[in-house]
Amino acid sequence: MSTSQTPEARQVAELVGASTGEAWLARYSDSLMGVFGTPQRVLVRGQGCYVWDADGKQYLDLLGGIAVNALGHAHPFVTSVISSQLATLGHVSNFFTSPTQVALAEKLLEITHAPAGSKVFFANSGTEANEAAFKLARRNGDGGRRTKIVALEGAFHGRTMGALALTAKKAYREPFAPLPGGVVHVPFGDLDALRAEVDETTQALFLEPIQGEAGVVPLPEGYLAEARRITREAGALLIVDEVQTGIGRTGSWLAIDGSGVVPDAVSLAKGLGGGFPIGALVTFGPENSALLSAGQHGTTFGGNPVATAAALATLHTIESQGLLGHVRSVGEHIAAALERLPEVTEVRGRGLLVGFDLAGPGGDATAVADDANLAGAVVNAALSAGFIVNAPGPRTIRLAPPLILTVEQADTFLAALPGLVEAAAAALKQKDPS
Repeated sequence: MSTSQTPEARQVAELVGASTGEAWLARYSDSLMGVFGTPQRVLVRGQGCYVWDADGKQYLDLLGGIAVNALGHAHPFVTSVISSQLATLGHVSNFFTSPTQVALAEKLLEITHAPAGSKVFFANSGTEANEAAFKLARRNGDGGRRTKIVALEGAFHGRTMGALALTAKKAYREPFAPLPGGVVHVPFGDLDALRAEVDETTQALFLEPIQGEAGVVPLPEGYLAEARRITREAGALLIVDEVQTGIGRTGSWLAIDGSGVVPDAVSLAKGLGGGFPIGALVTFGPENSALLSAGQHGTTFGGNPVATAAALATLHTIESQGLLGHVRSVGEHIAAALERLPEVTEVRGRGLLVGFDLAGPGGDATAVADDANLAGAVVNAALSAGFIVNAPGPRTIRLAPPLILTVEQADTFLAALPGLVEAAAAALKQKDPS
């Protein structure tokens, strides 16, 4: 284990017992349920955009806990606010409220430009925020006349049962059928299919401005505005899932900012707590905010003083340090650099949510088989080289680094990428020489 630990990290190590990565993974397989497969590494500490594993190896974190660690790791202000709040008041249940809960709700209504009469419900994660949104949609039932919810193919809205019903991937859904009924998926980006499906029986349309799990795929130009028109005419709710795209990830507070579209609700999570678990559903306007009344939904830990303090500290830091502009600038730099690489065939996304598709080394599309998991092999090569990235598809790499990532840090990965693709292709060839 690295000797350059903070005093806090050493305290944790004393509690859990020091060990090597190999030993920790053996203990993991003996004690934890295998729903995540085998972990890639055992991480023990982080600082800014870097993390270290149990064997002392350093990594540039270009995934940020899948868009969660908005301010990187061990951010001093967020850490101090969490510690101070926990030392003052940690949990009170929702029979009571706290100043941080109220202040955060007010701040979210401000940054989402929510109209008068809008409200906030706090949860602990994105899937829980979408569960609340699912219930909100069900309340738009018009006396039982409306029974259908529409979502898009390629969608990922979470893994709890209601959110899973909205999620499109069959591999996630089928083991748990039957799911909550009445959810229909329409082809992504197909407005004709959307018009045909959203009608007087529809409770709500759920969509993501950029589908992260599908490979960082933005909605087509004009789709969101037309979806708003279609849902309004049909009397259906438009619910926008900004769990991954919100809180500055795309260079604005919400990915839909600037679109002119006012939804009926927005779900938030991931980057909101700067690494501390919190989710939120923002309902727009008094009519939508009245759909869920006392006793119809709840949560034990949602909106607790520590989580809401962490979120307030995160939002304050993003705002006070001008990180929205920084995200746009660094994101444009990364996208432009990727587009110049022959190994990259397409770049998608906005800000610091970037997806790019891969060819083989030097742009040779025939270097690996069409069905080979080139992106997965690149993830492995990147780990060996000290970079953490993600492969949402066999040819697609996703980047969702901390919003504080610098150009210089990004450039270390961009310079290494051609070599990583070459190493990945060689590893695949060795695995399958045919």
